[in-house]
Amino acid sequence: MDDQLRTVRITAEHATGTVALDGRDISKKVTGYELRQHAGRPAELLLFLSPLVKDEFDGLARVVVGVAPDPGPAAAAFLSAIDASELERHALARHDLMDGAPHELTRAMLRLLQEWASGRWKPEVSA
Repeated sequence: MDDQLRTVRITAEHATGTVALDGRDISKKVTGYELRQHAGRPAELLLFLSPLVKDEFDGLARVVVGVAPDPGPAAAAFLSAIDASELERHALARHDLMDGAPHELTRAMLRLLQEWASGRWKPEVSA
């Protein structure tokens, strides 16, 4: 990370505001931010997507850009909790998902996994 401090000015009122970095308005590129500071250290501004901003800050801050989290580890943890025999049993029992087309079992299993992941239906998971 770049430890160079940048001049930051943030003004916000309700859902509108401005974010300026080194005197340049970057409001249209930034839809949210997180500003934090620990005693004895420069402030840190995290820029990321968010619907509203409400704070005001004028000073020096270390600026970092937020990155969306990687869904891979969460998906791997979810899939590792699925019992294969339960998935197959439930897919074969779901006549609304079985249509006789090629790869119907695979498509039914993927649909079930989507439903389970979104919480619309809970599978029996292995211990």
